[in-house]
Order: sequence, then structure tokens, then C-alpha cells
Amino acid sequence: MNRHDQQESDLPAELSSPARRALAGAGYVRLEQFTRVSEGDVLKLHGMGPKAMDQIRRALAARGLSFADGKKSQAKDES
Repeated sequence: MNRHDQQESDLPAELSSPARRALAGAGYVRLEQFTRVSEGDVLKLHGMGPKAMDQIRRALAARGLSFADGKKSQAKDES
């Protein structure tokens, strides 16, 4: 891993401090990382709320990206 990959963040500037701390603590510093996780997984982080999730969702969409679950309700059948 390159050291600058971990330090360089492209997360939305308007994210609140609690949301930023939650994401940094979980190792999320780049938008493309969210394409590998579901919205539900990120929302479970302490400090993440609906407003922060919307900001991330919009930032992803602006780059043609989305969460792994693609903004839809769970497509997986867990029965």
C-alpha cells in the first residue's frame, strides 16, 4: 500500500466531524471504498446518520459510483 493512498481523502467536504471520525476510524478515506460495502454496513458506524449517508450517496453518484448494494433494498435472499 502506498502511504499517500491512506492519507489522501476525497470524501465530501461537508461531512460532519463525527461522521468523518467514524469513517476514518473504520478505514474509509476514499469514495471508491464504498463501492465494496453496503449502505447498511456504513450506517452502523457510530457517528453516521441519514444526512452523512446522503452526502456520501450524492458524492458517489456524481462520479457514477454507488454503494455495493446499489441504493436498493437488499437484493440478497437470506432465507
